[in-house]
Amino acid sequence: MANVNIKFNNKDYLLSCDDGQEESLKELTKFLDNKYAELKDKLGNIGENKLLLITTIQLIDEYFDLKQKVTLQKNKLDEISNKFKEIKTLAIKYKDDKDTEIQKLKDELDIFKKTIEESNILYESLLDKTTQSLEKIISNTESLSKIQ
Repeated sequence: MANVNIKFNNKDYLLSCDDGQEESLKELTKFLDNKYAELKDKLGNIGENKLLLITTIQLIDEYFDLKQKVTLQKNKLDEISNKFKEIKTLAIKYKDDKDTEIQKLKDELDIFKKTIEESNILYESLLDKTTQSLEKIISNTESLSKIQ
């Protein structure tokens, strides 16, 4: 434990605090002394106890206002965080749906390509048969023409 000499309302006090907290205690005491002096200037000399009570009430009022603002900001942050999580979930679902759709289109494209290849083979086969048939007809026609 460390001992710290502080001044409050023009009086010296010796206070104890945890090691390393000396400067913080001095700053807090200075802040409290300034608040006390401000109220003393505004309200006059209404008695040390009453002035300490009013100073404490004012500081607690500021504390509760600040605490309420922090709570509101925390709630807003939680709401934003929840909306972000919801948007992230929707984005992931959208991506998954699009990936599925893309895969389906790829599969359909592969089937279409296979159908085109099969049709092309069939077309070439039919073309070859037709050409052979025509060649036979021409050949037969030429043979018949020579006979006559």
